Amino acid sequence: MSTSTPGSSHALAVEAGPTDTPLLDETIGANLARTAAAHGDVEALVARHQDVRWTYAEFDERVDRLARALMGAGLEPGDRVGIWSPNYAEWTLTQYATARIGVVLVNINPAYRTHELAYALNQSGCRMLVAAPSFKTSDYVAMVDEVRADCPALETTVFFWSDQWHDLVSGEDGVPVDALRARAAELGPDDPINIQYTSGTTGFPKGATLTHRNILNNGYFVARGQGFTHEDRLCIPVPFYHCFGMVMGNLGCTTHGATMVIPSDAFDPLATLEAVEAERCTSLYGVPTMFIAELGHPEFERFDLSRLRTGVMAGSPCPVEVMKQCVDRMNMHEVTICYGMTETSPVSTQTLIDDSLHHRTATVGRAHPHVEIRIADPDTGDTLPRGEAGEFCTRGYSVMSGYWDDPARTAEAIDADGWMHTGDLAVMADDGYCEIVGRIKDMVIRGGENIYPREIEEFLYQHPDVEDVQVIGVPDERYGEELMAWIRPRPGTTPDVDSIREFCTGRIAHYKIPRYVKLVEEFPMTVTGKVRKVEMRETATAELSARNGHIRNRTTDRTSNT
Repeated sequence: MSTSTPGSSHALAVEAGPTDTPLLDETIGANLARTAAAHGDVEALVARHQDVRWTYAEFDERVDRLARALMGAGLEPGDRVGIWSPNYAEWTLTQYATARIGVVLVNINPAYRTHELAYALNQSGCRMLVAAPSFKTSDYVAMVDEVRADCPALETTVFFWSDQWHDLVSGEDGVPVDALRARAAELGPDDPINIQYTSGTTGFPKGATLTHRNILNNGYFVARGQGFTHEDRLCIPVPFYHCFGMVMGNLGCTTHGATMVIPSDAFDPLATLEAVEAERCTSLYGVPTMFIAELGHPEFERFDLSRLRTGVMAGSPCPVEVMKQCVDRMNMHEVTICYGMTETSPVSTQTLIDDSLHHRTATVGRAHPHVEIRIADPDTGDTLPRGEAGEFCTRGYSVMSGYWDDPARTAEAIDADGWMHTGDLAVMADDGYCEIVGRIKDMVIRGGENIYPREIEEFLYQHPDVEDVQVIGVPDERYGEELMAWIRPRPGTTPDVDSIREFCTGRIAHYKIPRYVKLVEEFPMTVTGKVRKVEMRETATAELSARNGHIRNRTTDRTSNT
């Protein structure tokens, strides 16, 4: 694709990342073995809430043992194993053990309720589910029992720390090391190894299918962009079920021999600060709300964060003042901003460690290594000039192999030339840095969680009092956006927010439950009969602003959906 000289008035909005450092052409298992051989005495993983501390030699050995045990359980390359758990050492072991034997790991959000759990297990065809026994108020054992009869492919469920878990791990003895090595030798970098569910506009989540090459290299280059070596120690308070945790975090560390530090099972600002100090962390990950919580903690000033130098902030817009405080008060002089989506492994752009404060707050960086990006006219697909807003598109090694068992929706997302159409509206500056200015679709980002209104609408249609429903995102100071359901009730009924929330509780994730409910007789429509969600957002924003007096309109902001 040709373009005129960058900086000229006719330059096209297309960029290719650097290629001087080659891609890793190996499987995740082979890469881990190579790292363990080079840095065996370096700490690989520290799980402070479990009192776990393993070197790379110990971690690699434990991964081998679990991999052999999974083989002993009859799992073959290409089989799917679900994992439903917050951040534990066992999550990481399962991630690498499944990769070592070619089994596809299916990430299941810990906040999922029974309806969503059953869908993920069935759509991916999981033969086994590995899970924590519980998390917060969720009794995973009871919830699995509730859906088991509706999941015909599910043969085995193994809960961490149970007799089942110990029996599974002890099953390694039936599989010799040579058999594991032979299995690993059959695998290739382009084999699918991970499925992550991302909500879809049709109301059903899509399983983004990622390969060894996809996520191994993305983790490697994100960490390389922070200058990682085997001397770095990364604090990972972001969830493993998401690319932020398991790819940018775990794989970012293991490709460089750095240390993974898990501060707690789920985000806790005090536990994170304690981990950064006690473990002498050099890097810290988080969405802006996490950094805000850490900076605002009443005990913040007592912590020595002098070893911090870098990290990644992603997931939602980065306020300038928060970035300034991360640099000044947390010593993160080399903090970077990343942008991407699950379907692209996830990162497509990243700022550099020596970029200006402006670049780290007003942009999402430049094209990642071995990745192409362009800004396209949403209607024609033509590449636009720099400075004009259009759809952010990307292609390269990082683009998923497709949506699991869904070629139609894969074709809708990835065009014939290999470009992934993100649905985000972006502007590319003359220097190649990109700013995300909005989104074509109506996705809501609540505290870093991506929510597609159509999924919630499909669910709420099941409520007996709901005749019709439209869900939108409205501004919120704490989470960036909150969900509001505009409901046209059935005649003679008056559903309220309490009845809607009660209907949702226990059936869909808590962050998908609308905070606001507005009863209406009709929706604003275009002349062609389409619902005008833009007008709905404007109306709702004005009403909430009048009620609360200080809500700032951020419904069109977006920095990342990583």
